[in-house]
Amino acid sequence: MAVKYKRAIIKLSGEALAGEKGFGIDETVVSYVVGQIKKVYELGVEIGIIIGGGNFWRGRQALKMERSAADHMGMLATVMNSLALQDALESAGVPCRVQTALTITRIAEPYILRKAMRHLEKGRIVIFACGTGNPFFSTDTGAALRAAEINADVLMLAKNVDGVYDSDPKKNPDAKKYDELTYMQVVQQGLQAMDATAITLCMENKIPIIAFALKEEDSLLKAVSGEKIGTLIH
Repeated sequence: MAVKYKRAIIKLSGEALAGEKGFGIDETVVSYVVGQIKKVYELGVEIGIIIGGGNFWRGRQALKMERSAADHMGMLATVMNSLALQDALESAGVPCRVQTALTITRIAEPYILRKAMRHLEKGRIVIFACGTGNPFFSTDTGAALRAAEINADVLMLAKNVDGVYDSDPKKNPDAKKYDELTYMQVVQQGLQAMDATAITLCMENKIPIIAFALKEEDSLLKAVSGEKIGTLIH
């Protein structure tokens, strides 16, 4: 299979790893995700991965907590998910490294761009944990930032829904799905694809975004090969 994108950032939601349980890590789901990633990896695509932490903690759920502390707790949640995915990938025979934006050298490498690039060139997947390393920024923005830094050809949003809609499809059965959008349409219409900071960063660096359902069979393969799937934002 020919690939359209040679270097990709995959953004996974933490909730996706929880499966039906809604909390923690479902090993069956992780195994499925690893199977999808491995197929893309075997095509020679250089892969960076960002995982959210919503299956353990979301900063916005702490109503009385100081925002910086709550966000740092969210960053640590992404480390747990990253280590779980690293272990699963290595068990499947895929070389992988975790780099963290917060310094936690006993369990992962600190994020260093040149080292990350070297890993990619050597055929290793790099999982970028802790988002940007700064409070008040989402893991979406972390994904957009890393995509810009490593000169990724695409940012792939593997979500629980199969694209971007004009309203929440879980609440509105008449919600309209978009096949294609511009960056400005997403921002101006307030569509819930990514946060505005992440969208703007991708727009400034001309990084296309594909939002699609992770659970769809071979969705990562379809996205990286340029097949029509989900919603394309460009």
